[in-house]
Amino acid sequence: MKLSPASLLTGLVTLLTPLTLLMLGVRLLLTPLFPAIEYQMPGFPPDSYGFSQQDRLTWAQPSILYLVNDQPLSYLADLRLADGSPLYNERELSHMQDVKNVVQTLLRVWYLHLAGLMGLALWAGRTGQKQAILRGLSQGGFLTVALLLGLGAFAAISFWEFFAWFHSLFFAGDTWLFSYSDSLIRLFPLRFWQDAVLYLVGFALLSGLALGWGMKQSVKY
Repeated sequence: MKLSPASLLTGLVTLLTPLTLLMLGVRLLLTPLFPAIEYQMPGFPPDSYGFSQQDRLTWAQPSILYLVNDQPLSYLADLRLADGSPLYNERELSHMQDVKNVVQTLLRVWYLHLAGLMGLALWAGRTGQKQAILRGLSQGGFLTVALLLGLGAFAAISFWEFFAWFHSLFFAGDTWLFSYSDSLIRLFPLRFWQDAVLYLVGFALLSGLALGWGMKQSVKY
């Protein structure tokens, strides 16, 4: 069955919306502000190997910025602890390079989604298809909620299984596993990632609901 231009437009916007909202949440987490807040949360585990809260802030900030800047791996490799030893070992540096590749690929996909949505909105404005755009945003918001409820339930039932499954999507073998004494674990323990997922799911759910209900009020049936 041949789709009408309005139906096609609505479908495209619906499909582009979830990743757009999710990646907006990810990008907000990829700032030095998140660890600054997270490390002060009640019950956040101290580092049993000696990093103070200030130490964690000092080293977490360049580690996160590395993922979104255009600096080479030496940006991290040159970081030195007070005794002159490197902050990260070779295995950790290799993983951080892998993470940067994944993050920057996802950010490029996000930019394409944003450009696609803006392009579709401009085209809809020129062709009188505003309602198709609004319907797509509303449906996309609710689709985001449905997807995030599923992922959130998976993470809530067994966070470690969710964590391992997520890493298996992007990283080979056990390259993402480290010793408790390694700096990556000391800076970003499991609690850090549990809270990050919680904030991300919460942000995407609220954004999806706001978009779904907000746009629905403007759709004419």
